[in-house]
Amino acid sequence: MLPQEEQKLAQLFDQMVKALKRQGMSERTIGAYSRVVFRLGSFFDRCPDELEKKDLKKYFDYLIGTRSWSTVRADRCAMQFFWKHVLNRKWKWVNIVKPPQIRPIPDVLTVAETEKVINAVRELRYRIFLFTLYSMGLRLKECLSLKVSDIDSERMQIHIRNGKGRKDRMVPLPVATLKALRFFWKTHRNPEMLFPNQRGSASTIKKTSGHMHYAAAQQAFKCAIKDCGISKRITIHSLRHSFATHLVESGVHLRLIQELLGHEDPKTTLLYTKISEVSAQNRAQEVNSLVNRIRLNYNEKP
Repeated sequence: MLPQEEQKLAQLFDQMVKALKRQGMSERTIGAYSRVVFRLGSFFDRCPDELEKKDLKKYFDYLIGTRSWSTVRADRCAMQFFWKHVLNRKWKWVNIVKPPQIRPIPDVLTVAETEKVINAVRELRYRIFLFTLYSMGLRLKECLSLKVSDIDSERMQIHIRNGKGRKDRMVPLPVATLKALRFFWKTHRNPEMLFPNQRGSASTIKKTSGHMHYAAAQQAFKCAIKDCGISKRITIHSLRHSFATHLVESGVHLRLIQELLGHEDPKTTLLYTKISEVSAQNRAQEVNSLVNRIRLNYNEKP
């Protein structure tokens, strides 16, 4: 790419970032969408405003062969935004690629497995962090961002700020979770963060700004899963799925679970009824009740 084209590409990238900000997109979306401008420029070695339908077909053929469908979907949305808000052109190629609608059922831990995994975490800070994340069904970022001022110990609630979709919600604070958080806070006494980014052990006095790194918490969880010999496809986000499934099994109404988890669409919450052991048992009972009405003749016929 010639120097003048590189300069033009940089200008298009800057325009994309500004357009995303004007539309009130989150920082995560701004980062993901704007990077597509550079990816297209790098792939074709020319500015993306010169691309035609045949070029994009080639690009999506490459993506489908090398990346996940979630990446394909994200790039398609980013391109559509780029054409509309930066190039001021009509996006004519809506059906150039159509990612399949896949709703996989995630693996979850039982209550016993959850207890085993959390207690298998070696460092106290990560053990209490994972217990907090599970006990309130939080997303990783939501739990990392918790502040001392978010706790309302009188009402036994925690204020979850700027969750998915930039929405706040109030979540019940279990007594056991409050006890664990108070115990851990005494080891660092950070005036702001519940899970500060600390150097050294959890008992160190020296404190740094911001929360603990997400990768460290993920690695601690991954090691605990391995130590427990669990072969399910489990990630740190599985604790949230497990929490919701355990609530279903305890008989909690789906509407309450939807509010707890901050789901906008009730269909998302409905997924946990498919995972629940109680639901599975009920389905098995209904199937058996139906099939048992059929009398099968085991006698050989001449």
